[in-house]
Amino acid sequence: MVVRTGKHDLRFDQPLYTVSEAAAYLRVPRTTFETWARGYTRRRNSGRTTKAPPIVTAIPAGRLQPEVPFIGLAEGMVLAAFRVSRVPMQRIRPAIAALEVELGMEHALASERLYTDGAEILYDFAMKGGEEQLGGLTVVRTRQRVFAPVIQDYLSRITYAKDGWAQRLRLPVSKSVIVDPNRAFGQPIFEKGAVRVEDVLHRFEAGDSLRAVADEFGVPVEDVEEVVRVALATAA
Repeated sequence: MVVRTGKHDLRFDQPLYTVSEAAAYLRVPRTTFETWARGYTRRRNSGRTTKAPPIVTAIPAGRLQPEVPFIGLAEGMVLAAFRVSRVPMQRIRPAIAALEVELGMEHALASERLYTDGAEILYDFAMKGGEEQLGGLTVVRTRQRVFAPVIQDYLSRITYAKDGWAQRLRLPVSKSVIVDPNRAFGQPIFEKGAVRVEDVLHRFEAGDSLRAVADEFGVPVEDVEEVVRVALATAA
């Protein structure tokens, strides 16, 4: 299995987001992302204990401290796509392990090879194990096995670097919002204007109009409007 060398890589080694922030950026419940990043132990009524390990990269930290590096957010992006497909996570967890074995690498969810080879591997795993639900993650197009449209949409939001690992994300909240660990300390920014989403929302919450905020920060007003609409819906 391919394992990264000891060379420092900001994408893997620098905690940038709290669990709550990562969950909000990907539009999944905080408790859901928490189980992805920390695993879980559950005791059933029968007395049997079920344990599951983390499936996204996280670096343990103190309460409310950043613990999710960029690569963990990228892995969560793929899991969010699988979640939207309504395939139960208990079916997806063993499939991820199979992916890492077949691709011969750690962090398979953040690798470009998931995009190019992952659909075939997951389908083969599903068929061998009789996991019909997992088969729903993929479809056939032009005689090739590819990811289902909803998953393809999420994967198309990931930009990969020359080394094959995720380098930039276009977040589910808006296609105008990106995350790049080398810009704004990895915080979400508008692609046009390169201003932090947090700064724009603060000005709107302070009473400035959409047009005034857009003009001041050099962001298209339709981009500001979309992000504000999502923020208000989330708060509600």
